Amino acid sequence: MALVEVKELLDSGVHFGHLTRKWDPNMAPYIYMERNGIHIINLYKTAAKLEEASEALAKIAASGRKILFVATKKQAKDIVSENAGNVNMPYITERWPGGMLTNFVTIRKAVKKMASIDRMKKDGTFLTLSKKERLQVDRLRAKLEKNLGSISEMTRLPAALFVIDIKREHIAIKEAQKLNIPIFAMVDTNSDPRQVDYVIPANDDASKSIEKILSNVTNAIAKGLAERKAEKDIKDADKAADAPKAEKATEAEAPKAEKATEAEAPKAEKAIEAEAPKAEKANKAAKAPKTEKVAKVSKTEKAAKAEKDTKAPKAKKTTKTVKTAKEPAVEENKEENK
Repeated sequence: MALVEVKELLDSGVHFGHLTRKWDPNMAPYIYMERNGIHIINLYKTAAKLEEASEALAKIAASGRKILFVATKKQAKDIVSENAGNVNMPYITERWPGGMLTNFVTIRKAVKKMASIDRMKKDGTFLTLSKKERLQVDRLRAKLEKNLGSISEMTRLPAALFVIDIKREHIAIKEAQKLNIPIFAMVDTNSDPRQVDYVIPANDDASKSIEKILSNVTNAIAKGLAERKAEKDIKDADKAADAPKAEKATEAEAPKAEKATEAEAPKAEKAIEAEAPKAEKANKAAKAPKTEKVAKVSKTEKAAKAEKDTKAPKAKKTTKTVKTAKEPAVEENKEENK
């Protein structure tokens, strides 16, 4: 970042740290000096870290994922809700609901409950309830809106967490670490920067300092969202440009296909006509051996019949000769008896 921006950080009071007796030794690389019992933060390092964090956040925003802002301290609530709302990102400015990340399914149920109450009011079913029930439902709706209204559009876990005062939001930090969600944070001299992935060493107690850092961060996110939108518009424009070309291509191909079919039709007819006599010859050739076989079979049958006929008269003659031989024998027997 440029020197002018460092001067802006100086004017906003980003350089003021905590009392020296409250410091965390791990913040030593980011401390410039000590004055009147207070640590002074090195703004050149703050500027470099802010630029690094802004680039990373812009990439996440360009990918279409959400960044959850967490700030429950009094001086940061309004600033966070305004800046995060401008870039349409979810934020928590009331009490951090335990299990917000690790038990996200249950939190989603509470958000759905809020949506169901809204539907009841639109349908008119809300008016059918008794006065006492209506009061109870209204109170429940107000409570849910206060705690979860800002995350009602967050349908899945966020891609990153932006925290102001990591000592105060230690539960959110622990949950994000458990789920390996990258953490971006404003870290003061009394906090441990090792808990955070992208450290922005800055004064997290002054509202001017918080506003300055958050305005830079949200501008980077807005740029990322603008890039995403531009890419989407280009893709849509390309699709719209390709659609008439595709239609023309199909229209141009249709007559070609018709011509091709028309040209192929006579060829197919000729091929069929040429194949017809060949098929007839093949059929005749296939039938001819069958007729020869039938003729041979008939000839063999006739020969067998002729043989039977020749054998039959011989058998008759033999029977006759047997009879003629038997007759004189019978006559001789008769004469003897006499």
